[in-house]
Amino acid sequence: MSLLVVGLSHRSAPVSVLERAALSADAQVKLLQDTVAAEPATEAAVLATCNRIELYADVDKFHAGVAELSTLLAQHSGVGLEELTPYLYVHYEDRAVHHLFSVACGLDSMVVGEGQILGQIKDSLARAQDLHSAGRLLNDLFQQALRVGKRAHSETGIDRAGQSLVTFGLEQLARGGDVQQWARGKKALVIGAGSMSSLAAATLARAGVAEIVVANRTLDRAERLAQILMEGDDTDVAARAVPMESVPAELTRADVTVSCTGATGLVLTAESVAEAVEGRTPAPAAGSGGDGPGAPGGEPGPTAGAQRGGASGTSLGTEDGCPLELSAVQGTAGFSVLGEAAVAGMAAADLEQHAAWVDNGTAGGDRRAAGGAARQGQTGTLDPAADTDAIVALAATVATVGRIPERRRPEPVEEPQRPEPVLFLLDLAMPRDIDAAVHRLAGVRLVDIESLAEASAGAPMAADVDQVRRIVSDEVAAFGAALRAAHITPTVVALRTMAADVVAGEIARLDGRLPGLDDKHRAEITQTVRRVVDKLLHAPTVRVKQLAAEPGGAGYADALRTLFDLDPETVAAVSRAEDSTTEKDRGPA
Repeated sequence: MSLLVVGLSHRSAPVSVLERAALSADAQVKLLQDTVAAEPATEAAVLATCNRIELYADVDKFHAGVAELSTLLAQHSGVGLEELTPYLYVHYEDRAVHHLFSVACGLDSMVVGEGQILGQIKDSLARAQDLHSAGRLLNDLFQQALRVGKRAHSETGIDRAGQSLVTFGLEQLARGGDVQQWARGKKALVIGAGSMSSLAAATLARAGVAEIVVANRTLDRAERLAQILMEGDDTDVAARAVPMESVPAELTRADVTVSCTGATGLVLTAESVAEAVEGRTPAPAAGSGGDGPGAPGGEPGPTAGAQRGGASGTSLGTEDGCPLELSAVQGTAGFSVLGEAAVAGMAAADLEQHAAWVDNGTAGGDRRAAGGAARQGQTGTLDPAADTDAIVALAATVATVGRIPERRRPEPVEEPQRPEPVLFLLDLAMPRDIDAAVHRLAGVRLVDIESLAEASAGAPMAADVDQVRRIVSDEVAAFGAALRAAHITPTVVALRTMAADVVAGEIARLDGRLPGLDDKHRAEITQTVRRVVDKLLHAPTVRVKQLAAEPGGAGYADALRTLFDLDPETVAAVSRAEDSTTEKDRGPA
């Protein structure tokens, strides 16, 4: 049997796919049950977090195992197999062990070095043990992964490379500033009472918020969390619990809201958030980019002609008979509306129409005067005929390159100024709890899994990461050697059992031939025969264990069974007995 992992994470799939593929607690249970019921797998465990979904299994066939595990993931996630397949990754045997150990150390986390993943691995193992889907391999693997993760955090400075997703999210809300200074005195609303929400509440309490309100579908759990926060020695925060129905009212009082529930739909819609901040954001000042005249979405401001057309104030859109949409022209000083600024980027056919329109005008007419006035401040003279000359010159350029080169500098576009946030939202759920449309609301700052992924993409990694990688490599080699050595142990035990049976048979035959042999001599002969057998088997069995621990050493067990004609059922019985003993001796994860 061999270890196989099939999964997807924030490194392989966009957040939108992860969100749709998220597994509820019931779906995880059903996935484990269906996996161990499938033919290629005998053991299974699911590691499902806010940014990864991985299915671990002990399989006897690689290709059949990959196909079966991929199909099961697609069925239980609700995402079609064809859509899901491009985002799946597969690790096998030592590479699967390396992957889980890296995950346990925080090397594969969205925030490198965060330690919360250890609790999630522990929960995954506990779930598999409760459902009896984890056998000897996955029990040993996950427990060793927990030990490796703890070793990495205790022996290195990996904690300096990153922090929990909660802390990182709060730092993003504070725009990289000091979280304690940002959080001090604020009122916080925490939606959910699971492990992530509890961590968020504790982090906010330590950061110095004045009040924490915990909302949960099961009020008892919210009350327990609130009580824990109130009794904490390192915090001085007022905490209370409310039912989920009170969230809209509490949202109007909150400064910070953290949501992480197992809901399949939205917990906070854009409409509910907009209602919560209504009246809390100041009205935009005139000219500050709000919804006033000239602002996006507001009433139109002064026309381009009034801004750039000189004293005449003629709107460009009123040029009677002009084939161009002159209201869109962004002229610059030194060019008239009838000259190069108007025709830059124009195709040859359009240029000919414009040239005909200019030629048909009166050289000294008001039409050109309105356009030429823009140049009067620079040259001191008004030359209306220059527009026609410019177009003739530009026509020559068109004949050569086919199009007028763009020479205008675009006018700077003033970004609308958003009011300072009055409500900070942190969405750590997968699928999301808070409507993504909240990003567009004034007075609200939303940080979710998607924005956290973008923010952490370029985060620097500490030098301690290299040391953790070396720890992972050493632990993978040690685990592989122990696994391969354990694989041959039942065969060695069966061989020694067979040798003991041979010795017992020969002593019995000796008793039949020498019935008068006294007990002292019989015991001495028996001990001598056993020593001979032990010495003959010692070197081969020790050596075969050493060889089996090396990569590719699994075949030595088969060779041993063949050479000594060992009964496969005897070997299997020894293996089952060891598994049963190990299960009884194994403590909680």
